[in-house]
Amino acid sequence: MKTSKEVYENRKDRFDRLLQKQTKASNLLSNLRLLVMLAGFAGALLLYSTRNYILLAGVIAATLILFAYLVMQHSKVIENKEYTALLSKINEDSIKRCKGEWNEFPDDGKEFMDENHPYSGDLDIFGPGSLFQCINAAITHTGRRMLSDLLTRHPTNADDIRKRQAAVEELAGKVSWRQRFLAEGLMAETKMQNPESLIAWVNQENPFFRKAWVVFLAKLLPSATLLLLLTAWATGIIPYYIPALALAVQYILLSVKKKERNSNFLLAKKYSKDIKVYYNLIKRLENQKFRSEYLKSIKGSMMNRESQTACYQVKRLFKIADSLDNRKNAFYFVFNILTLWDYQNLIALERWKEKSGPFLKSWIEAIGTVEALSSLSILRFDNPEWSMPEITTNQKPVFEAKGMGHPLLGRERVNNDVQILEPIHTLLITGSNMSGKSTLLRAAGINLVLAYAGAPVCAGFFRTSLMHVHSCMRVSDNLEKSISSFYAELLRIKSIVAKSKEGESVFFLLDEIFKGTNSIDRHMGAKVLIRKLCSTKSIGLVSTHDLELCDLEKENNTVKNYHFQEFYEDGRIYFDYKLRPGASTTRNAIYLMKLAGIDIGDEQKL
Repeated sequence: MKTSKEVYENRKDRFDRLLQKQTKASNLLSNLRLLVMLAGFAGALLLYSTRNYILLAGVIAATLILFAYLVMQHSKVIENKEYTALLSKINEDSIKRCKGEWNEFPDDGKEFMDENHPYSGDLDIFGPGSLFQCINAAITHTGRRMLSDLLTRHPTNADDIRKRQAAVEELAGKVSWRQRFLAEGLMAETKMQNPESLIAWVNQENPFFRKAWVVFLAKLLPSATLLLLLTAWATGIIPYYIPALALAVQYILLSVKKKERNSNFLLAKKYSKDIKVYYNLIKRLENQKFRSEYLKSIKGSMMNRESQTACYQVKRLFKIADSLDNRKNAFYFVFNILTLWDYQNLIALERWKEKSGPFLKSWIEAIGTVEALSSLSILRFDNPEWSMPEITTNQKPVFEAKGMGHPLLGRERVNNDVQILEPIHTLLITGSNMSGKSTLLRAAGINLVLAYAGAPVCAGFFRTSLMHVHSCMRVSDNLEKSISSFYAELLRIKSIVAKSKEGESVFFLLDEIFKGTNSIDRHMGAKVLIRKLCSTKSIGLVSTHDLELCDLEKENNTVKNYHFQEFYEDGRIYFDYKLRPGASTTRNAIYLMKLAGIDIGDEQKL
């Protein structure tokens, strides 16, 4: 069976070969266009010099028709070439992800970073080197937000998670469809915009263009004017001033509601390209058959009140928006006066709003949901050895993982077993500097985040109950708010305690708590905090250098000690990053200082 990297390499090779063929076809069509124009021009000159005007007209017409056909074919080839190039790039990026080079990807979701979020900063959910940067395959603004929500919101319903798991499992196997779905989004000429104003636009009624008499006159007047013009030109029965007067009336009508029309034109120009991308994404979604109930429900919901598909309706909206955007055409002014085209477009837009406007938001959100699920499914396809977590509905908190590692570490990861079952509430992790304590805490946290999102986790087995994840790991001063790192840590811990007191199940991750104060206060405060958390429905991991805290295991049965250790060989320090039961018995700070070149004096012994 091929690895994911081999699948991506094969697909990239195939698209690269197709790209070469399309490039040759594009060059051929470009040369044919030039040849047709030169041949047509030469033929026209020859026929003109021989005064064979009938044949001359035929040659000119044939040349223009053939040239127009070649232009259209060339445009199609260029568009297909761009699409193929995107598919090649998608597989190139996928290979990079398999090789652990995903931190080169430009979209790291940094706008979603929130220093007040209970865990996202500590667990590297957003920003450089983040989970979002690794897995994101969402292009639309809504899709990126949906993925952000899945990675940051607290779980509330186990069934919802299981539905997402089934959808992720199915999408993982649809590599071709996922990549083409992503490519449709990447075909956008510019970055996809926030659709809020688009949604507001299609839900804002303009009663004037819905009035029956306005619709009637907009249809009647252009027809009557064109009939008068044709009659005056063909028969001369009707004086020219009559159709001229009719045109003047239509010109005056175009000044009515001009401000509202211009506002619609600007919005159409702003969103016409995005609407086309939405149409292509919806079309790709509607044409795919799904097995999972969640994906089928998403697809089945994409209709309006008249059971017209979202694809059909969004295509109509794109045509209207494209027509509104075409006002910059040089001939539009004359065409608009003749047909009242502004009125025709806005009447069509109001009809569309009435039928489908209220549904556009849910259709865009459906696209975003599939983008988010598709992002999670990348982990499933790239890491078939990872497990889908078991989400329990036990009232007592549970966290059980076998062979768990940090999902962002790649080949460097070391896996460990972690188990927190009744009566245990806290695992106290000790060990020397750089031994792996913080990494273990982050591995537990980020795998929980993935589990609640509906994704696979970096573990051979993973079982958990629904809990609110809270962490206190990276805490720093905030000069703008005049908050010291110690006080910032207190505020973070206060929120954890408050949530626990409310009766919520909290999964806490505390790294070197109260490190901003003296050893006596730190030791006393940590003991009080751990006892308090152990008396609630909360469970979690606490890392510390304070070996005195290990005495908590003897006091009651809610705390269990684990540690990491190092070993020395040939004057160098090594870590195996394996979690072991019991308290740490080693320290290495002075040794590390020596390795860093800091002279601490001969009197200091290891």
